[in-house]
Amino acid sequence: MADPQGFLKTRERELPARRPVPVRIRDWREVYEEQELGQLQRQAGRCMDCGIPFCHSGCPLGNLIPEWNDLAWRGDWRLAIERLHATNNFPEFTGRLCPAPCETACVLGINQPAVTIKQVEVTTIEKAFADGGVAPRPPERLSGKTVAVVGSGPAGLAAAQQLTRAGHTVAVYERADRPGGLLRYGIPEFKMEKSVLDRRLQQMQAEGTRFRSSVDVGNDVTWEQLRARYDAVVIAMGATVPRDLDVPGRQVAGVMQAMDFLPPANRVALGESVEGQVTAEGKDVVVVGGGDTGADCIGTSHRQGAKSVTSLEIMPQPTEERVPGQPWPTYPMLFRVASAHEEGGERLYAVSTQEILSDEDGNVTGLRLHEVQRGENGFEPVAGTERVLPTQLVLLAMGFLGPQTEALVSQLGIELDERSNVQRGSDYMSSVPGVFVAGDAGRGQSLIVWAIAEGRAAAHHVDAWLSGKPSRLPRPVNPTDRPLMV
Repeated sequence: MADPQGFLKTRERELPARRPVPVRIRDWREVYEEQELGQLQRQAGRCMDCGIPFCHSGCPLGNLIPEWNDLAWRGDWRLAIERLHATNNFPEFTGRLCPAPCETACVLGINQPAVTIKQVEVTTIEKAFADGGVAPRPPERLSGKTVAVVGSGPAGLAAAQQLTRAGHTVAVYERADRPGGLLRYGIPEFKMEKSVLDRRLQQMQAEGTRFRSSVDVGNDVTWEQLRARYDAVVIAMGATVPRDLDVPGRQVAGVMQAMDFLPPANRVALGESVEGQVTAEGKDVVVVGGGDTGADCIGTSHRQGAKSVTSLEIMPQPTEERVPGQPWPTYPMLFRVASAHEEGGERLYAVSTQEILSDEDGNVTGLRLHEVQRGENGFEPVAGTERVLPTQLVLLAMGFLGPQTEALVSQLGIELDERSNVQRGSDYMSSVPGVFVAGDAGRGQSLIVWAIAEGRAAAHHVDAWLSGKPSRLPRPVNPTDRPLMV
């Protein structure tokens, strides 16, 4: 185990410092400074190597967390990255973007701050890249089988890398001009610089994975053509149908979905020119939705020079401590301050938008809202709380309803479940033989760690189906189970 007295000697949870707000909002670089290695190893030494490591129950990948915590504490970074890569294809993504349900399930977290698992993870992979410890792993021989993976987000990339390493010839189709899915154009640069994504894509290309960008499957090539051309198809196109705000005035100018706002901003941050880009510069911005996407909109608006930023959430403000209905080791709904919230703006809770107001030219000028409370019929307005919030830009970040399945249904006759996701069996195969589904397209909107877990699990079943025998590819322990989240 790690330091037997580590959790007694080092009781505080220490994370790397964030760059000063006045500095970081002037650029698009990642917000965290590099952590002193000795401090990181002391944090890894706090791991108790529990008899029952509940951090595993919080992680759908089955990450061997106590093992690589111990190796990081000892400074054996070569073996640490081997144990980390044994269960996770992309720890540099999860170490930056995952909300870390493993940490809320940490046994030490019962009465002390949890081990900084996510930071140990990202430090381990960054040291591996810096030391040349991440090399391509091409297959020893090819199977002669071909697979099309539709979507290049974390689920698609995980499935593609696993299947390529199994010896299959894999082509990844992406409708955007460059692969990466939301990792490229949905996640702002200040959360994950795209050089982190590009170096992993280079490794995959060196292993033999082929990427077909600017191809919209269903239009540029039909699903029937894809199914006829390849031995198997993996649907990993995510859940990209946004939840909308059904109130009067929704269609006025200046009201847009977050995923219409963030991708152009990310392109400009990368030095591209985007014609007709809508920015937050000089505007009172309102972000409807208090999740990660909403925080991305807040941080992006700050960097674009917004006059003010206000976020709205219909739920009441969470507490800072666990409530009785969310005991350890479940993932609790706590009041969290992301780096974007730290940079400024106001967060309003328990409010609901009733109407979007506009001027005579059809441009948004404000939101009419009121406070709400839970009643017998759901959220009910609180009398006397109505007011108008001035705004010139409204960003809708209320989550996603499911995948875009019109072409799938019309061209392949694929069946959907009751939540409008692609229906699948325990082997990840859809209702169409040879067509599998992984990630949000089959699961619904979820976490990046679940996307990678599902990509790995789907690859396991695809390989078995193609070879006609049990697959030698590893798979997560219980990839179809729900995580310990409420």
